[in-house]
Amino acid sequence: MSAKSWAIDIDRDDITQARGVEEAGEPLAPGQVRVHLDSYAMTANNITYAVFGQPAGLFGNDQGYWDFFSEPGGPGRLPVWGFATVTESAAEGVAAGDRFYGYFPMANEAVLTVGKAGPGGFIDVTPRRTTLPPIYNQYQRIEALEGYRAADHDYWPIFRPLFLTGWLIADQFADEGDYGADQILIASASSKTAIGLGFSIARRADHRPETIGLTSKAHVAELDAQRIYDRVIAYNDIMTLNAGAAAALVDMAGNGAVIRAIHSHFGGNLKASIAVGKSHWTADGGEGALPGAARQWFFAPERSQKRIADWGGAAFGAKIAAAWTAFMDVAPRLASVDRRHGADAALAAYREMLSGAADPRKGIIVVP
Repeated sequence: MSAKSWAIDIDRDDITQARGVEEAGEPLAPGQVRVHLDSYAMTANNITYAVFGQPAGLFGNDQGYWDFFSEPGGPGRLPVWGFATVTESAAEGVAAGDRFYGYFPMANEAVLTVGKAGPGGFIDVTPRRTTLPPIYNQYQRIEALEGYRAADHDYWPIFRPLFLTGWLIADQFADEGDYGADQILIASASSKTAIGLGFSIARRADHRPETIGLTSKAHVAELDAQRIYDRVIAYNDIMTLNAGAAAALVDMAGNGAVIRAIHSHFGGNLKASIAVGKSHWTADGGEGALPGAARQWFFAPERSQKRIADWGGAAFGAKIAAAWTAFMDVAPRLASVDRRHGADAALAAYREMLSGAADPRKGIIVVP
């Protein structure tokens, strides 16, 4: 049994209310392991998890992101992506010292229930998690990670989940004939998911639409110099875009003013309007009636499951690994690693990301 550990509790109904708590480790039940988090990333994606912590229909049931690591009725525990080392095991096939990449609570340790343990890792089979998307319940041994390179270690939690989402969006566009669009507008273009999308579209060998990154005026020149998008413009310049050309919108942040401006400008020439995240969680998300295409949510686990069914798990993994390795060759110039240490730093990083003050040119890594 471990000594006291810490975690961050978040009010399920008011995500601005967060506090650090100490806990005494409970004895493990058969089949469980205790892990110490070595490092995890804090990104805008985590704020989307908090916004949709309550049941929101994304999972096709009455569960939300709080259900991964907290019981109903209690404070929420925010899911984060990171690396952890097993410190205690009561499960066959997993031993103390084994290291895994996966989904953990914002804490310095976690207890997981092991199922289907093997050379590649295991599945968490905690009862409340069995009806949640499988992609979130997989824990992969570091030695078995396809495309893993030690030099890229910190970039895995910073970019990997977000890059995968961007890659899957790009795949959906290709699969749908780009929705008939000649230009793809990518809002919050400095976000890591948007960068993954722009990078993935740019690698297509076939004819593709022009990609236009939309960002704040202060970020235009620097983002344009990265050459991720064909063009980068400020939100204030949306009206200069050719409204007569068929367009599609991919929205990463849920800023209603931007959404309405694009829908109004393009009208019937807006062929698709895809919502991905909600990092601008306090803003009107533009959910009202709008001209042009109906708003639709993109849900990465659903798309992953489709492609695994289409291609098989091995082929899906190989495609992702190839794309990821190519992206890792440019990732260090896109974001530097900003390491934070301890419980107070973890809480501060959450509040910084929640406020929108985090620098998109940095990737926050928390070392518990």
